[in-house]
Amino acid sequence: MNDDGAVWTSTNGVEIRDLVPAHERRAWVEQGLCPGRDLYTLFRETVRSHPARAAVIDPSGTLDYAALDAEVRRIAALFAGAGLTERDIVAIRVPNGRRAVAVELAVAALGAVALPYPAGRGNRDTLSLLGRSRARAAVFADSADVDLRAQLPDLREVWTFGESRPGARSLDEAPADLAPPWEPRPVDAGAPARILVSSGSEAEPKMVAYSHDAFAGGRASYVRALHIGEGPMRGLMLMPLSSSYGSLGTYVTLAALGGTLLIPPSVHPAAAFRMITEHRPTHVFGVPTLLRRMADHPAGPDEDLGSLRAVVSSAADLPVATGEACRARFGRPVITVYGSSDGVNCHTAATGLSPEAGTGLPDPAVAEIRIVDPDGTRLAPGQPGEIVARGPMTPLCYVAGADLDARYRTATGWVRTGDRGMLDQHGRLHVLGRLREVVKRGGLTISPAEVEREIGTHPAIAEAACVGVPDADLGERLCACVREAPGTRPLTLHVLTAFLEGERGLERRKLPELLLRVPEMPLAPSGKICRRTLSTLAERQAVRPTGER
Repeated sequence: MNDDGAVWTSTNGVEIRDLVPAHERRAWVEQGLCPGRDLYTLFRETVRSHPARAAVIDPSGTLDYAALDAEVRRIAALFAGAGLTERDIVAIRVPNGRRAVAVELAVAALGAVALPYPAGRGNRDTLSLLGRSRARAAVFADSADVDLRAQLPDLREVWTFGESRPGARSLDEAPADLAPPWEPRPVDAGAPARILVSSGSEAEPKMVAYSHDAFAGGRASYVRALHIGEGPMRGLMLMPLSSSYGSLGTYVTLAALGGTLLIPPSVHPAAAFRMITEHRPTHVFGVPTLLRRMADHPAGPDEDLGSLRAVVSSAADLPVATGEACRARFGRPVITVYGSSDGVNCHTAATGLSPEAGTGLPDPAVAEIRIVDPDGTRLAPGQPGEIVARGPMTPLCYVAGADLDARYRTATGWVRTGDRGMLDQHGRLHVLGRLREVVKRGGLTISPAEVEREIGTHPAIAEAACVGVPDADLGERLCACVREAPGTRPLTLHVLTAFLEGERGLERRKLPELLLRVPEMPLAPSGKICRRTLSTLAERQAVRPTGER
């Protein structure tokens, strides 16, 4: 990256610009808010000081830092031998586990840019992300992804696991001893390290480029602030490491903080609780849906949660009932994180989880947060407007998305979140919903997030999501999609709306007109509730006020 204009250009011609003024980036390094060192260098510091510390615990066992580094160097040497350089983008679609961790660290060691995205079926994401990023190399676990190589002309190198196959070489066949041994070269800490993928409200997934310093500085500061107590963090990860939320794993918990990643064989509550008992994590990280399923899971005879210090929820709003259920089930503090791949973060570790605390107190070591009007004018405390953020964790830019940069970034690098919020007189952030994610009913605009929060206070509701259902007369009607807590009586639309209006004071115009009861919330690959699926189900199955379908 050069200091004037800060532009990184890939081998295949994709430009990544730093939209934050260079003097701001320098100031954050000078203030110690960013280390000014690349992620692999930071990882190696832990390898040297604590080689026997557990780095990854997964279904294959425990891998310490020294063994993980040996694997990272082996894979990095393979990449370098194939001609990859610090100017290449490497896509990674690999399930959670030590392989995913080693591959991502190998990309960092090479100085290239990692583009991880969640494993799963379908080819739309692979074609879209690799096509727009012009990725030069990829590591795939699924042969169906390998078969797409012919449709991606910029993709020159493809690796997979197991035996080599047409179109892909095997990472497992690379020799362990290489002569001469591969050695990393210094990497600019301001250069891009990883591209975070987020579907957001766009037609195609957004790609957001983050530098080494943004991970090791701002993002590491946010995770460090969640850490209650002494010693290294041991995080049980109940989300894809390839997701935006999961990015606190490899490059933050391991590389920047020297902690341990615990990766269960599945996200089923029984597997997660078994891992807590056997491997003693200090923190559980999960999305609200999975945390609620854990809270509802009965305790086993040998269960031991004594190692836990906190339960951390992010990627979606934490319903009041879910937060209370988690506190009761785990007996530990529950921390909710407001954040996004676009570059904003605020959490309740300092303020505690309570309505008056809102989302928490913004940390300038992570990101300064302001509230602005549509013209960008800063608003006073108590005045609602759009949430904007800028700080050590701020990303560089959107990749292959100049239109997104124009829409979501200001001329001075502030991130426009698209969220509506307010800072109170104590400086605490209150998130009031999405600016764009609304339901329009007969000329009235309804915020689904507002209604979801109120539904989440009903004692019979474990999870709730509100979606719009097309209506020939009014344009849209609001549908409440709910999963009831175990052991509660089936909820009716009449009972729900009476509660919302009578006990919660929700305006009648905001009340849901449809109800969809589901045994489980459908999840997207990121672990978030899949609203698209709910919309489809609601259109077909929702109960109307008369009981008609």
